[in-house]
Amino acid sequence: MSATTTGGCLCGGVRYEVEGPLRDVVACHCSQCRRTSGHFMAATAAPTASLRLVASDTLRWYRSSDRAERGFCSRCGGNLFWRRLPPADQSTSIAAGTLDGPVTGLAIREHIYVADKLDYYALDDGVPQRAAD
Repeated sequence: MSATTTGGCLCGGVRYEVEGPLRDVVACHCSQCRRTSGHFMAATAAPTASLRLVASDTLRWYRSSDRAERGFCSRCGGNLFWRRLPPADQSTSIAAGTLDGPVTGLAIREHIYVADKLDYYALDDGVPQRAAD
C-alpha cells in the first residue's frame, strides 16, 4: 500500500492528493519563481499520473514561458504547481509549503538558479548548488 500525501491552497479552493513517494525538495532561485512566490520556490514533485485534484474550481494555469506553466488558486493567489508543457517531462512540481503537515519526511536536496538569487540571504546550508538548471 502506497502512502498518500495531501495538500492545497490557503482558501481550500484547490486540494490535491499524491499517491506514492514525493521527490525531495529543490529550491529554485530563478526570477520567475521569486516573482510568483515572493522569495525562492521550494518544490517537491511527483509523476503527474499520481497527482489527483480533489477540489479544483479555483485552479488556473498561467503559461509563464514557452516551455512551462504554473498552477495557482484564482481566489487566494496560492502558488501550487509548475509543469513543463507537453510532450516534455511527465512530472508536476508541487510547492512544498502547500503540503499538509507538519511532517513530510522531505529535505532540500539542491538549490538551482543560484546565479539569479537576490543578495539579502545566504545559502550556507551545505546543500549542492547549481548556477542554472
